[in-house]
Parts: sequence; structure tokens; C-alpha cells
Amino acid sequence: MEIEQKDITLINEAQRRLDRLSPERLRVAVDFLAYLQEREENEATEELLSIPGFEDELREAQQQAEAGEVVPFESDLHNRPRRPDRSR
Repeated sequence: MEIEQKDITLINEAQRRLDRLSPERLRVAVDFLAYLQEREENEATEELLSIPGFEDELREAQQQAEAGEVVPFESDLHNRPRRPDRSR
């Protein structure tokens, strides 16, 4: 993720504010930040799970990886056989 100048400004402002908090309030702020991060991660997971067939494809990919049925990233992807379209 590319950090833009406005993001850096916000991070600096947050740091200044955190630096001025008491330890008790700092704990509350950290807990709230953890809550926000968890919500964002859950939203991303929900988005992936809403893709039709995603869970089955993920499970299959995990089984293939566990069985060693993987292709090195450097392999020529154009020479690989295409997987059948299961959306039909």
C-alpha cells in the first residue's frame, strides 16, 4: 500500500495525540485501534467469502499445497493446462 502525504500527516497527528495521553487513556486508544483493525480485516474476509465458490476453491488450493501439487511462481504460466470452469 502506497502511503500518501495526507496519510503521513494523519499518522503524525495521531502520534502527537498518543504521546500526550495518560497510560490509561493510551490503553483505551490501543484497544480501539485494534478493534478498528479487526473490523477492517473481517470486512475483507466477508467480501472474499461472498464470492461464489471461493471457499471451495480455497479449500482445494490448500489441499493441493499440502499434497505438494504446486507450481513454482517462476514457471511459465502460459504452458499450464487451464482449470475447468466450474461456474456452470
